[in-house]
Amino acid sequence: MRTTEKEQWLLRPRELWNNWSIQFLVLFSLKIQMVLFLFAGIRRRRAHGLSRSLLWLAYQLADYTPTYALGHLSLSGAHPMVALWAPFFLLHLGGPDNITAYSLEDNKLWKRHLLNAMLQVLGALYVLYEHVASKENSLWLAYILMLLVGAVKYGEKTRALMCSNLDTIRHSVRKQPPAMHGHFHPQDFQVFKGGRELDEESLVRRAHSLFHICKHAIVHDEMVEEDDDSRGGDTTTRMLVGVGLWNLTETELSLMYDVLYTKAAVIHTLFGYLVRLVSPLAVLASLLLFRLTSNKDIHSEADVVITYVLYAGALFMETTSLLNALGSSWTFAFLSTTRWSWLRFAALCSGRWDRLRGFVVYLHNLVRVDRVYTEWYGAIDSPGIGSRSKWVEEPLVRNGLFQGILKDSLGAEFQECIIIWHIGTDIFLAKRERNEETSLDVEAIKMISNYMMFLLVEQPDMLPGFSRDLLYQRTCEKLIKTRRLTYPRYETLCAELKNLFRLYDDPGSKSRVTDRVELAETIYNEYESKAFSYDAPRLPHAVKLAKELLRMEKNCGAAHAVKLVLDEWTYILVYAGNKCSRKAHAEKLNSGGELITILWLMAENLYQIYLERRRREQ
Repeated sequence: MRTTEKEQWLLRPRELWNNWSIQFLVLFSLKIQMVLFLFAGIRRRRAHGLSRSLLWLAYQLADYTPTYALGHLSLSGAHPMVALWAPFFLLHLGGPDNITAYSLEDNKLWKRHLLNAMLQVLGALYVLYEHVASKENSLWLAYILMLLVGAVKYGEKTRALMCSNLDTIRHSVRKQPPAMHGHFHPQDFQVFKGGRELDEESLVRRAHSLFHICKHAIVHDEMVEEDDDSRGGDTTTRMLVGVGLWNLTETELSLMYDVLYTKAAVIHTLFGYLVRLVSPLAVLASLLLFRLTSNKDIHSEADVVITYVLYAGALFMETTSLLNALGSSWTFAFLSTTRWSWLRFAALCSGRWDRLRGFVVYLHNLVRVDRVYTEWYGAIDSPGIGSRSKWVEEPLVRNGLFQGILKDSLGAEFQECIIIWHIGTDIFLAKRERNEETSLDVEAIKMISNYMMFLLVEQPDMLPGFSRDLLYQRTCEKLIKTRRLTYPRYETLCAELKNLFRLYDDPGSKSRVTDRVELAETIYNEYESKAFSYDAPRLPHAVKLAKELLRMEKNCGAAHAVKLVLDEWTYILVYAGNKCSRKAHAEKLNSGGELITILWLMAENLYQIYLERRRREQ
């Protein structure tokens, strides 16, 4: 029975898929690997939402596509050369070295990945048995070589997920002695003594030496170091004092990102280096066997070309993996602590590794698609982490003000404190007398106040204590209602909220400054004499706080009042970073991190100096 033209048109896509599905899937899988390899690093900074969504999609397809294709190969009657592509799917399931997990939840599911890995390897072995491992077939050795490489790399990804789980890290740091590691050259300290800032390489080595502090902190494990007289004592202090602490902390967090979201935990071991040395050679040997032994006359030209493309992609990825591993700063840390003194001498003392590192960094700069360095140096005073008292009361206690209105302004919950101090600060700054001497402090106050409100609205999981959504919503609704009654020209809810909290304005923005001053005056006039308001229960507290700060400015001077407000916001910021859950800090590393994460790790580093001083005093 002859088919109609319409039926033939409907059958064409099905025929096309039946004839070319494996070819399409294998090329699509290779393309996904290239996308992951090139763009996985965008998560080290705050990338655009669309870019992160595309990366997430590629990450998901990198698992689904090879899995589906391997199942299809196991059930189809593919000819031997097409069956040779099965090991490449295993290699793709292993993924590139610079991404293993997209989120911390992926690390928790390492047992599921282990089961999937076992099933996929069995599927590839079945394809070998069914299509390749015959006496007449000459591709079996090439297949076995690629199968070994693919299986090892897939297993390596599973082990990386297991090692990157926070519970596993906690267990490992408790087993290991928390000794300081000497991942630096003696000239690193000479640079410091000469009064010059550390260069990037010396900073990375310093971060490796102090990385044990970060690892203990991220899993909330108490670390107590023993004095090491062989290093002259006070090693942590020597490593931290005089260093650009901001840059050092960012570098430590970058190392923690490597541990949590890449294969760093398994690459920089003896086995990991051996795998990267052998895998390019195995891929090259398999390629030569394919070229010399396969009968290409009986295969389609398209399949032969696709096979060469797969080999080229695998050889590129494995060679790049080898260069990146050998030229990584993690390798310097490995060589610095290896028991094989001959290897350390051959690589480090001779300068060979430094030359390799420079070459790899040069290549990275040529093809780099993301940058994470921040040019900002400075240090902060020790925030007194050792004191676990009521939040942010220290500035008030120090000035003898921890009583009455100022004590009540801290609220019953931490997020309530942020709301009260944010609105109270806005009112105080709007009504105070202008003083050029305090302008820089005022800008810092606005920046911290707006940032903490941003966290409360957009990232509440980064703040300690209970969420105060209802209190925040009631406050916003009352402010909007007040604004509309007083200024009917006000247009939209979105504009009003943006004016209130300035979530997306940069610190120097002057947008709607007049409206903010008018709103502050309105709130002050309405709640100046009110003791309580049910629909906005914290506005009277904010107004009382502002009145007290204005009274302090009048009696003690503008500089004193502004300094107190800045100290209080600084303590709010540091307290939030210290009390934020370690899981939340770790999760934010895959989207560029947060300011309080950097401050938290800076405080942890400074705490080690405090502990060393206490040990000296005892």
